[in-house]
Amino acid sequence: MVKQKPFVLMAVGLTLATAISLTIGRYPIGIGDVWAFALASVGLHAMPPDRYDLLHNLIVEIRLPRVMAALLIGAALASSGAAFQAIFRNPLVSPGVLGVLGGASFGVALGMLISGNWVLVQSLAFAMALTAVSFGVVIANLLGRGSTIALVLGGIISGALFTAMLSIVKYTADPYNQLPAIVYWLMGSLGSVELHEVGYAAVPIVAGVVGLTMSGRALDALSMGDDEARSLGVPVTRVRYAVIATATLISALSVSLAGMIGWVGLVVPHFARLVVGPLNSVLLPLSAMIGAMFLLFADAIARMLTTAEIPIGIITELLGIPAFMLVLHRARRAWV
Repeated sequence: MVKQKPFVLMAVGLTLATAISLTIGRYPIGIGDVWAFALASVGLHAMPPDRYDLLHNLIVEIRLPRVMAALLIGAALASSGAAFQAIFRNPLVSPGVLGVLGGASFGVALGMLISGNWVLVQSLAFAMALTAVSFGVVIANLLGRGSTIALVLGGIISGALFTAMLSIVKYTADPYNQLPAIVYWLMGSLGSVELHEVGYAAVPIVAGVVGLTMSGRALDALSMGDDEARSLGVPVTRVRYAVIATATLISALSVSLAGMIGWVGLVVPHFARLVVGPLNSVLLPLSAMIGAMFLLFADAIARMLTTAEIPIGIITELLGIPAFMLVLHRARRAWV
């Protein structure tokens, strides 16, 4: 019951935060309006057609896509960050450790250079993120047969390569149209996410988060060392690469949806670890829930702080840095 209490509280908090997020925007509406629209949508409440059309446009077409995207991306980045920290046994690891962010950034910039088609941009972001991680894994196998240290080194080399390629694309881009679009995307934004894009990404992201959660016991065994894990019957290499592949997949999907959103995968697992301890079987799902809540909060600030929407990547950095400094000492003790 003690372990279940944080999940119950977080589930209630997420439900309330989601409802409140649907009321935030240039045209203010109340929780009662959201509830009335939900009832009217299923035929349980009568509402004038013009009022229904207005609320449908505000809630479903404008606000719901970004709220759902914030929930999915926050959960994906936080759970993948917790998984990477468990795999590498390092509390300072984030989803970008294997070059995911560098590869996705290069893919987006290349897509914007080739064409303004957003489907192509997102596809290249996803493809190049996976390519960057695959390249890092190949280097790791060449350096040290896929050991943890070799994977980190491979990720550093891969990230540096794709960052350099990004610089080449930015140098050749049109400085009046393409370059500003690339720079803005690199800051991260939920403003351009559409509902059908969220629908396509929702199934693999949710499946990935569930898969990482189910690997919690194996990750707990890996935290004791490879030899101890093998003695407990855990297929170390298979588990390591399966977790890396799953965390990479959902991280790449997140980046392709909304751009570069930093600090979620680094900071959120530390908060979750302070609440439930280091056991990954409970840490991973709670990290996903806190990550979703954190990104909802950041998106609300991005929409409300000024009349012009601030890129959410800037907000997460401004929130993440002091939050990380605040929990750093306690998180280090909780990790041990």
